[in-house]
Amino acid sequence: MVAASLDAAQVWRVLARIPDPEIPVITITELGIVRDVRLESGVVEVSITPTYSGCPAMDMIERDVLARLREAGCCEVRVRTVLAPAWTTDWIAEDAKARLREYGIAPPARRTPGVDAQRIHLHARAVPCPNCASARTERISEFGSTACKAHYRCLECLEPFDYFKPL
Repeated sequence: MVAASLDAAQVWRVLARIPDPEIPVITITELGIVRDVRLESGVVEVSITPTYSGCPAMDMIERDVLARLREAGCCEVRVRTVLAPAWTTDWIAEDAKARLREYGIAPPARRTPGVDAQRIHLHARAVPCPNCASARTERISEFGSTACKAHYRCLECLEPFDYFKPL
């Protein structure tokens, strides 16, 4: 078995350059889906957690992780999907939330421990428009471009936008 040519910090740096396939302005590490990196007996193992049950991007993310780490010199790479604990939008890096907004996606509200996130989303007073910051918005559909987002419209600038639902 050939030893990995990268240490854990270097592996994390490679992973930090892989964009999310559905939201290319943030990386898979900023999204918080990379859970762990382990190096053992020459094998690099990366653990990832889907943002949503049945997330169609997970296959692409796994392929990207394998390809990028092999390009960086890791000969043997495994990607492991970890479902528990479930991913939460609280794991999205704060600076990534700003880039979501700039990209036209309203970032998720911060969850309160012990409060049901779905109830917060369904009864939220307002989701600020990522384009003009108006709080005068309305939900058009519970599901937006992906299952983890809802579709909204701003009543001020009239622009449609996705809202990353707090999970």
